[in-house]
Amino acid sequence: MDLQDMTVIKESMAGDEVEMLTFALDRARAQFAWKCDGLDAKALSTPLPPSTMTLGGMLKHMALAEDMRIAEFITGDPMPEPWKQENFDADPDWEWHSAANDTPDELYGLWRASVERSRAAWATVLANGAGLDQPSIFTTESGQHPNLRRVLVDAVEHYIRHAGHADLLRENIDGRVGEDPPQPAS
Repeated sequence: MDLQDMTVIKESMAGDEVEMLTFALDRARAQFAWKCDGLDAKALSTPLPPSTMTLGGMLKHMALAEDMRIAEFITGDPMPEPWKQENFDADPDWEWHSAANDTPDELYGLWRASVERSRAAWATVLANGAGLDQPSIFTTESGQHPNLRRVLVDAVEHYIRHAGHADLLRENIDGRVGEDPPQPAS
């Protein structure tokens, strides 16, 4: 992964809701990227017992979450590779388990590509100026459509939760600790 993935863009002190929430998502992504950065296959497969969670599994899980959120709530597009339903039919936690068979380059590339698809989808849906009040395309069992605010807040919350897990895993691997990655000189 390169530093571009980990740059925390400075938020406006008077930004609107969309700007602040997308900043929060990008900051959480940068924190997550920093915790996963530069590791070899052995380190990406190292759990912190008693948990079986690994940073490699988390990279793949977060890639799935990015793609699934966009497909289900924003675009309605089919899920891209490698998210085949038969993989999940055989193993509901396929993304976590199969990551051990992926190279670091594959895992980092999968996550980066899903983040770029997500950023593009959000930019497109928010370009119409309707903001976060507009309904998503997802329909609940009761017939409701969560608005985009709910979808974006859920995305931020998901990253924050897993950045905390990644923090513990990374500290166990090589002692890296801290909240934000070092930033490039301005």
